[in-house]
Amino acid sequence: MRIDEEIQSNKFEDNYHKAVVNVSYTFGWLNNFLRCQFEKYNLTHQQFNVLRILRGQYPNPATVNLLKERMIDKMSDASRIVDRLVQKGLVSRCTNTKDRRSVDIRISDEGIRILNIMDTEFKTKDFLKDNLSEKEAGQLSDLLDKMRG
Repeated sequence: MRIDEEIQSNKFEDNYHKAVVNVSYTFGWLNNFLRCQFEKYNLTHQQFNVLRILRGQYPNPATVNLLKERMIDKMSDASRIVDRLVQKGLVSRCTNTKDRRSVDIRISDEGIRILNIMDTEFKTKDFLKDNLSEKEAGQLSDLLDKMRG
């Protein structure tokens, strides 16, 4: 559905304004869709993002600073997210043997197991392919990259 139909307004200053409203609206739409997927596993989008980063690092550990650099939501409190994941048994935290001021964070076997289950149950292309071809998805990604400069 077109953005002006979704928000029941066509009063945009220009196409730049319309594009910003559309990107903002689509962010909310996508966030709501993904939240439903994550809630099945008692995870937030930020926790899922941290788990994916840690799985990519596995078997090597990560630091909180590395997580902050690589997270999608740069405003997230990575330390608090890691604390919650430790409480859930999805990651472990231990002091780095070479630098005692640094803390190593690793995904646990349970964290890997949960992500593997989620990988089989949910593929992003499954909910996009009905409305976008793979080529169009690539074009959209390129345009979003271009928008950010």
